[in-house]
Amino acid sequence: MEFRKLTEHVNYFDGVVNIGYVQSGDTGLLIDAGIDDSTVKKAVRYLRENEFPLTHLFLTHAHADHYGGAAFLRKKYGVITIAPKFEAAIMENPTIEPLYLSSGNDPLPETRNKFLEGPPVKIDRVVEEGTVQIGEVEARMITFPGHSYNQGGLVIDNILFAADSYFGPEYIHKHKIPYITDSSFHEASLHKLLDLKVLGAVPGHGVFEQDFKKTVRTNLDYYEKLTEYMKEWIREHGEVSHEELVAGMCRAYGVETQHVSAWLLYRTAVTAFANGLMRNGEVTFFIKESRLFFSLK
Repeated sequence: MEFRKLTEHVNYFDGVVNIGYVQSGDTGLLIDAGIDDSTVKKAVRYLRENEFPLTHLFLTHAHADHYGGAAFLRKKYGVITIAPKFEAAIMENPTIEPLYLSSGNDPLPETRNKFLEGPPVKIDRVVEEGTVQIGEVEARMITFPGHSYNQGGLVIDNILFAADSYFGPEYIHKHKIPYITDSSFHEASLHKLLDLKVLGAVPGHGVFEQDFKKTVRTNLDYYEKLTEYMKEWIREHGEVSHEELVAGMCRAYGVETQHVSAWLLYRTAVTAFANGLMRNGEVTFFIKESRLFFSLK
């Protein structure tokens, strides 16, 4: 994990999941907290060694790889925790994630792990889109739904902490069908990114780029191809059950997993593209023989 300086006040820890750090006067703001205590401890150690303040923590969204170390930070250092509305509710009640991934059934033990369910953390302040004053740091929060329901990015000193509103190319190719909840919402967030006028962006996964919009367009192109493949696959089969659609898309994109947790994530990701097509009026759904089916309109 390497500390990278971007402006006089804005920095980030470059890691598997990036952690932002902004200092203004006596305010020291972390943006996200990594997947667990050990991850965020590395960031804190650097701050302590360099006598940087640590007073606040902004959590972009309720996925455990971004908030897993938050409870430790709040308990150990008394940081003030801040998060977007709705995301805060999940972080305070983290069993909600394995619960919704399990379609509302009580989660199986295999799904209750640190990748899906971080330690619960009390959120001191819930914020909505717009200007947010965090101690001596002035920020603008922008919502980017689609990967998570009310994910929030921060613009500080004209640098965007973009959370998982877009992904670096390596992340996309590693996961093949990246996790999103609705492709139409996610696409709208990607277009919102293209309209932003900032000096550069730090994604949740990937490196800081001044020309981050090139990477955003790469995301859009990838999702468009995935969407078109799904439409063509449904067209060829006439009508496709939900189970067949998930299995077929995973086969086509070379996704193989034997773990229940990972399969649930891929099921949601594939369904997100079907949802997007339904919202756009290109696909319809119906029940036949007690199964959910999709077909083109």
